[in-house]
Amino acid sequence: MADRQLQQKQWGGEHKGAGPSTSTILAVVTLLPLSGTLLFLAGVTLTGTMIGLAVTTPLFVICSPVLVPAAFVIGLAVTGFLASGAFGITALSSLSWMFNYLKMRGILPQRFDQAKRRVQETTGQLGQKAREMGQTVQGKAQEVTGKT
Repeated sequence: MADRQLQQKQWGGEHKGAGPSTSTILAVVTLLPLSGTLLFLAGVTLTGTMIGLAVTTPLFVICSPVLVPAAFVIGLAVTGFLASGAFGITALSSLSWMFNYLKMRGILPQRFDQAKRRVQETTGQLGQKAREMGQTVQGKAQEVTGKT
């Protein structure tokens, strides 16, 4: 009995099954790729920092008068990589949110249908104009050949 109450508290109420709710599943499915990407970027940043440190440490020892500018350049490079990763994550999460929002609202399929109808209408109009132009050219050609 205590296990059942614990499950109800954990999953937010009483369910027919003992599993999580759909909103919990959607949250996990949405956050899993995001957290994986962030973890990957953290690993890439750490690897880049370690490689940069391994490459520049001998230069620091040999060229000690250049120590401050070299540290400044390395700091700027690491900042650039981190900013690039942050911008990429922001862009991907924004696009993901926007797509999910439009999908949930049912706007996306309507927009596709509207665009498809517009393309079909435009294609029909262009075909009609091409036929009319062909008839006009044919009529003028017959006038020219008939007059000479």
